[in-house]
Amino acid sequence: MLGIMIGVWAVIVLTAISQGASDQVQKQIESLGSTTIIVRSQKPPDDKMAGMQASQYGLLRSDLDKILANVPTIETAVPVREIRRQFTYRDNIVDGRLVGCTPQYADVNHLKIREGGGRFLSDADDSSSATVCVISQGVAERLFPYEEPLGKRVTIPEHTDKYKIVGIVEARNPSAAIGGSLDSQDFSLDVYVPMGTIRKRIGDTIVTRRAGQFQMEIMELNQITLQTKDQESVKTSAALIESIMDQTHGEFNDVAVVVPLELLEQARNMKLMFMGIGILIACISLVVGGIGIMNIMLASVTERTREIGIRRALGAKQGDITRQFLAETIVLSFAGALLGIVIGLSSLPMYRTMIWFVKRSLPDKFAALPAAIREAEPSIVYWTIPLAVVIAVSVGLISGLYPAMRAAKMNPIEALRHE
Repeated sequence: MLGIMIGVWAVIVLTAISQGASDQVQKQIESLGSTTIIVRSQKPPDDKMAGMQASQYGLLRSDLDKILANVPTIETAVPVREIRRQFTYRDNIVDGRLVGCTPQYADVNHLKIREGGGRFLSDADDSSSATVCVISQGVAERLFPYEEPLGKRVTIPEHTDKYKIVGIVEARNPSAAIGGSLDSQDFSLDVYVPMGTIRKRIGDTIVTRRAGQFQMEIMELNQITLQTKDQESVKTSAALIESIMDQTHGEFNDVAVVVPLELLEQARNMKLMFMGIGILIACISLVVGGIGIMNIMLASVTERTREIGIRRALGAKQGDITRQFLAETIVLSFAGALLGIVIGLSSLPMYRTMIWFVKRSLPDKFAALPAAIREAEPSIVYWTIPLAVVIAVSVGLISGLYPAMRAAKMNPIEALRHE
């Protein structure tokens, strides 16, 4: 019973862990959108950058024009420029990310203006290169711990302009990195300004001083987020975009095209693979439990030899003896399977209790864990429960067959003489 119980528990728990991890990955990918195509700038290999006085690479504004002119299935295009900057208000300073974007950026990245928090950027802000900005909740808390941010002006030390705050975005969880295809995105310390403003007032050339040396980087766009009209046109559109990018960036290898739909399909396939591995490992546990049942039943046959002889002498047939031992085996298997189901289903509340305890007793270490681990939660796959029971009973039936046949074939006279 113990062997079968552990096997059934392993089936439920391993598939639950696999399902929970897969749900977390799929949630991150689905947040990007199943009709989304992401074109990102990436730093080329060092040998491509050798001899250049300034690091110039990545997406160009002309790339966006080419995509819109040659890919008719594109419905929305959101160019993005990201720069690491300090933001100040009076004596308060915060290191964050300056993001130049268009009004559609909020919808694409699921950003919401908090209640009473103003508005997001508008087309009029972009066309007039207005010195306005929308700040994230994290920036608002650090720069304005005791004041209402709306209407105040944020300063960027590298520039003379002051940006008037017109909106405050609700806190949003970071998006996890997905393999090597897409970096994680942390929205907690963002300041959003119109794309026209960042182009006119900051420009494409960024100069930074490191270790006593000036480093110059020239980049027009960090990313272009595209959305197609429907899911069916995503792959064909992505292939066309890749061919367009190869014409300009193929040799330099400074642009990558990421298709979340493909990542989602890969994640689903990986889920099935890991679930299959989990079930296989659990089945091994069930087989071990079955071997235990066979050994116990063989010992039982030996110990009950005289009982078997008496039953045969009173008229019991071989089939009766076989059915008796098989019935005992099936009862053991069912009992073990039911115990395994109870323990398996109780694993989820036990896991939640354990997480709650770790969160309360070690808050700093828990907060340091990646968000994917903190937020992941096993998810019971209920169709594996009857599967585990069927496997457990089948293993028990097969394991008990040999001892039952051995008991049935005993010679009644020899069995009665057994001491």
